[in-house]
Parts: sequence; C-alpha cells; structure tokens
Amino acid sequence: MTPRLQPIAPLNAPVRAPLSLGRFLPVLPLCALMALSACGGGRDPDSLTQPRNHLLGVDRGATGGDDELKGGVNAYLWRGAIDTLSFMPFASADANGGVILTDWYQPPASTNERFKIAAYILDRRLRSDALRVSVFRQEKQGTEWVDTPVAPNTTSDITTRILARARQLRADNGSRD
Repeated sequence: MTPRLQPIAPLNAPVRAPLSLGRFLPVLPLCALMALSACGGGRDPDSLTQPRNHLLGVDRGATGGDDELKGGVNAYLWRGAIDTLSFMPFASADANGGVILTDWYQPPASTNERFKIAAYILDRRLRSDALRVSVFRQEKQGTEWVDTPVAPNTTSDITTRILARARQLRADNGSRD
C-alpha cells in the first residue's frame, strides 16, 4: 500500500496575487527616514570626552584604607608604582598579580634612546624588598633599536621614588596598615 498524498491547498481555494511594491510605496519614505534617524544616535560630538588612561583614576581592587589588594600585594606599593610610572604608557597592569609593564617610552629630549620598565610587587608588606624594578634601555643605531645597559643608578632611583610615594600615600591615610 502506498500512502496517498494530500494537496497543500484545497483545489477550490482562491489564488493570491503576489505582493506588489505599489502597496508599500506610500510608507517607504517614512520607513527610510526612521532607519536613518536611528543611525545618528543623537550624540553631540562636543559632549564626548578625551581618551584617558583608566589605570590612573582607579585603584583596581584596593579597598579604602586597606594596605592590601585582593591579590595579596601591598596597595600602597601598587599605587606608588602606578603614580611614579604614570609618565610612561602602560602595556599592562595586573593589580592581583602585582605586575606593571610599561610600553617603550622615548624621552622628548632624546630621539635615539627609549626605555621600558617592569615593576613587580612581591609582598603584602610595605618593605623595600617587596618591590622589584627592571629597567630596559635601547639605543637607535641606524634604523634598528639595540639593547644597551642602563646607568647603574637608574633602577635604584626609580625604586626609591616608588617607595617614597608609597610611604607618602600611607602617611596621607593616617599610617593605617
């Protein structure tokens, strides 16, 4: 036995004419106007703000006067490092891990050298051994950048400035640990 096929529409059903564009022409300009007005967004270009470094305005995990970030690093050292290195562009900053990496920075007075800094916060206590700073320097030779050693006191100067800023932040907070 073969199954009997059923017709999709009854044989005596009226045949519908295909939709014609003529029926929709009066409403078409209104639809186009509504679609175009949605694209503008209604923003005033003068009300937009300039881009800014979002890491400078936020402690990213520090809670008020606590001296610890959520990841176990000292909040004063973290903030001191961010403040001290803020003249350089940041490549990444991880408050939980206590790592700050800058991008290459070329001093305005020098066109043939550039610097990069990595700062590591290693402890929850505000101590000098809780901070490790590495400074990298390159000089331009021809068209290529070549690694060169930094001056012997550069790393210790930056470390000292970060520690001084961290101590100042703690003093400003009432020396609460």
